[in-house]
Amino acid sequence: MTSAETLTTGIEYKVRKLLEKNSALKAENEKLSQEAKALNARIENLKANLSELENKLIVVKLAKTLNKEESRTNVKLKINELVRDIDRCIGLLNK
Repeated sequence: MTSAETLTTGIEYKVRKLLEKNSALKAENEKLSQEAKALNARIENLKANLSELENKLIVVKLAKTLNKEESRTNVKLKINELVRDIDRCIGLLNK
């Protein structure tokens, strides 16, 4: 009977260790999930910031173009291009 008790005790010990390891892995998984959510939120924030900066860059380029007193045709072409881009964006938003 002692060998059966020894085997039972060994199995109980191994099960306890597996349960402890399982708990530790669950905690680590939860931590990593929260970190992933935070990083995804940061990515979205940076994308929004990038989009805003790109729009400001377009405005600055347009202002510089207008300040250079280029021909009216070039200015009209750039404005038409911007209007087409805006129309395209509105079309994408309406889908």
